[in-house]
Amino acid sequence: MTHVLHVSASPGGEGSRSKALANAFLDAWKNAHPDDTHETVDVWNLDLPEFDASMIAAKFAVLRAQDATPEQQAQWDRAVQVSRQFNDADVYVFSVPMWNYGLPYRLKHYIDIVTLPGQNWRWSRGEGYQPLLGGKRAFLMYSSAGDFSEGAVTQYEDFQKPYLRQWLRFLGIEPAGEIALAPTLTDPDHLARVREDAIARARVLATRS
Repeated sequence: MTHVLHVSASPGGEGSRSKALANAFLDAWKNAHPDDTHETVDVWNLDLPEFDASMIAAKFAVLRAQDATPEQQAQWDRAVQVSRQFNDADVYVFSVPMWNYGLPYRLKHYIDIVTLPGQNWRWSRGEGYQPLLGGKRAFLMYSSAGDFSEGAVTQYEDFQKPYLRQWLRFLGIEPAGEIALAPTLTDPDHLARVREDAIARARVLATRS
């Protein structure tokens, strides 16, 4: 049985375009894979621990087998719990709006919490960095005000998609498909056509994956 995790990075509620895209994908996925289990993580509603100086101190005290205090161990355990929830999925669906050419800060916070040594990556002197989540796949649903598609003048101003691809590959997760609903900063008729086309492509991607 495949477990699907939807990571929602938009605070826009029902008006979110990236979430509408993900919902269309997930509805089609459920029809094509009725036995799969599903879970949604809304990064805006998670009680994420801060990755601040005290968390860094806790991290190294635990990982280097130093004398971690009970408070440090508890702090690190909170991060590990969030990371393991993420790691338990087999298929990931991300709904991500572009903010200032990149990611919403709350998604970056989530990424920094779940990306933990020993949980989903490791390092050794002989092998360097090694991913631990091989065999898993991710489907990425984007929205952006501008058009950052391949061949567009603004293509290389896009720090949303390249960052997520690189992060996923660092963990061993294959970016298996992407759909972008863009540009959203356009007249209503054009936006309606862009939205309809993106949602149709999301449904096809889910059905064929």
